[in-house]
Parts: sequence; structure tokens; C-alpha cells
Amino acid sequence: MITKRVLTALALILVVAFSIAVSWLTNLMIIFFSMLALYEFFSMIEKKDIVIFKYFGMGVGLMVLFSICFRFEFTRGWELLFIIAALLALILIQFRRRENSGVIISLSTTIFGVLYIAWFMSFLVKIRYLSTGAGMLATVVLITKTGDIGAYLLGSRFGRSPLISRVSPNKTKEGFIGGILFSIFAALASKIFMPPEFSYLHLLILGFFLGFLGQLGDLSESLMKRDCIVKDSGNIFSSMGGALDCIDSLLFTAPAFYFWILHFGKFL
Repeated sequence: MITKRVLTALALILVVAFSIAVSWLTNLMIIFFSMLALYEFFSMIEKKDIVIFKYFGMGVGLMVLFSICFRFEFTRGWELLFIIAALLALILIQFRRRENSGVIISLSTTIFGVLYIAWFMSFLVKIRYLSTGAGMLATVVLITKTGDIGAYLLGSRFGRSPLISRVSPNKTKEGFIGGILFSIFAALASKIFMPPEFSYLHLLILGFFLGFLGQLGDLSESLMKRDCIVKDSGNIFSSMGGALDCIDSLLFTAPAFYFWILHFGKFL
């Protein structure tokens, strides 16, 4: 089971690595995973008998991603405006309902899904469009997913101390630390992808920071799955679950990495 899961993860990393080399293929992969993950998220929420505007939310998420992926000049930087407009539209739609119960939960959950998945994933596109974006995108994916693999391997082999058992009974403190260590090693190895301004010390700090956030992203999705009483967000990837299970850590690391680059980089 462990070998199968790791091999699946490595295969996905290779596919993503190939995609990163081609800008339009990168965009296609990001849109595909985002829409699939958004569908899975809304489907999970429906299990709680919450009225959700699944396809409306997916449409807004697609607009956000399209405006960034295809660099629409008229809508440049408007992704948050799309989300605000979507909220107003959802309120208008609510006026057509025959009852008022669950309005706040319905509105907030739909918008949360768009923000949490589509908007956070859009930062991968923004990273790719930087002047040295291909290498930087490879770096954030490598650091994040290597951390995921490390957490799983070391947690499965040496895990004895539960991390937060009510959120995820299988996650351990040993796995959490192992994930961060693997992320640090991946960050140091990724120096070949990064501009020379990034020293090994800088990359070590970056690896720790992204490793921690990646584990937090994984735990956050586990918390939501626990609330919805599901084991996996989907079953598209054997032994790994759904698309959301695959990208949950990237949802936290991609925005953080992008703003890290904005703050420390002078090569945008």
C-alpha cells in the first residue's frame, strides 16, 4: 500500500514536471485539478445536507482561473472582483428561494470553496508567469510534494505519537516532523532552479516554512473531511484519494511562496 501510494505520487510529480516546461500545459493542468477539486469539495459539503451552488461556484472559479491563465488584459487583477460579484449574485439567487433557513451557510460555503481552491490555486499560475517562473514553480511543487511523501513514509514507519487524533487519527508527530525535514532537503536540492540570489540558508528557511504550511494544508483538509464524514475527497487516484487530496498542501504553500518571492525577489 505504501509503495503504491508513493509510486502514484512520484508519477504525478513527473507529469507535473513535464507540464511545467510548457506554459499552456501548466495552465491546463492547474485548471483541471482546480475544477476537479472544487467539484469534490462541493460534493463533500452536499453530504451535510447544505444547499450549495455547486456549478455556479465552479463557474466563478473557472472565471478566476481563466482571467489569470490567459492574461485577459481587461480583467487583469480582477479575480477578487469576480468573487465579490459572485457573492452579490448568490444573494440575488437566494431571494428566489421559498425559505430563509441556511442562507448564511450556503453563501459562505460556496464562496469559501472558490477562495480556498480556485483562488489559491491561481497563485501557481502567477508563479509560472514570473521571469524565472518555470524553475520557481518546480521548486514550490517539489518542496511541497516531497514533504507530503516524507510525512507519509516516516509517519507510517516510525509514527507513534498522534498529532491531532480528532482531526486525523493516522497523522503523527513523527510524520509531521519528517515532512518538514523532507521539505528542507527538497528546498536545498532545488537551488538549481532558483536565481543565484537565493542562498542555501535562505532555501533552508524557505523549506521549513513551506514544509510547515504544507502539513497545515493537509491537516486543514482532513478537518473538513472529518466534518463531512468522508475518508477521501474522491477516488480518481488509486490509493491517494481525489484531486483535492493531492493538492491540499499546495493550496497553502503556493500563495505563501508567491508572496515570499515578491518580498525577497528583485527579478520579477
